[in-house]
Amino acid sequence: MKTLSFLTAGLLALSASAFAETQTSVVLVHGAFADGSSWNKVINQLQKQHTEVIAVQLPLTSLKDDVATTQRAIARAQGNVVLVGHSWGGTVISEAGNDARVKSLVYVAAFAPDSGQSTGDLVGRYPAPAGSADIAKTADGYLYLPAKAVSNDFAPDVKPAEQKTIAATQGPIKAEAFAEKITHAAWHDKPSWYVVSQNDRMINPQLERAMAKAIHAKTTEVAASHVSMVSQPEVITRAIEQAVEGK
Repeated sequence: MKTLSFLTAGLLALSASAFAETQTSVVLVHGAFADGSSWNKVINQLQKQHTEVIAVQLPLTSLKDDVATTQRAIARAQGNVVLVGHSWGGTVISEAGNDARVKSLVYVAAFAPDSGQSTGDLVGRYPAPAGSADIAKTADGYLYLPAKAVSNDFAPDVKPAEQKTIAATQGPIKAEAFAEKITHAAWHDKPSWYVVSQNDRMINPQLERAMAKAIHAKTTEVAASHVSMVSQPEVITRAIEQAVEGK
């Protein structure tokens, strides 16, 4: 009986190990002026597919800190990771995505800097979007969006109640973070997907298309604001599922 018990325990351990190796987890990285709850609708849809999902809560204090936080989430995941970034989160995943467990990257209206490049280096390449004029700054150097800017520029295509929630839960970002440079852009080595927001007022859609082309991403366009994962979660979920399936 003891021999059978040991054999059963061993088989279960091997089965669990094999499951961990074949399972794909999704790690979601929010952007500036947001937090992990911005992914809630996408999380609900992914979990219906029995996918493990981890939404990162970035400190937004520096690129280094945000990458470290994302790496901890990757380490928690049960299997290989599809790493998803929105807006500033795209810069974060371009660095954190070098982790060996990350199999692919998904950019959602996100920055995709190259090696040795900062987010700020990308911004000046195209005309500034309308929403950039409304960004406010605290006395200690953190950027945030007033409620009016959230409703007019950041999330104009979501319901007023959701706009108020986004404004209340937003994470201010240290302005200096936008000047920090990527060491090695993971998209050079990992397959990538990109979802362009055609009606984006925070990142110029032309810049989004240019970045998607530069990283050789499989690209989808959606008639949405900057927060397409809130206004059109089905489209974002499909792009993530394609990355999970490697299609």
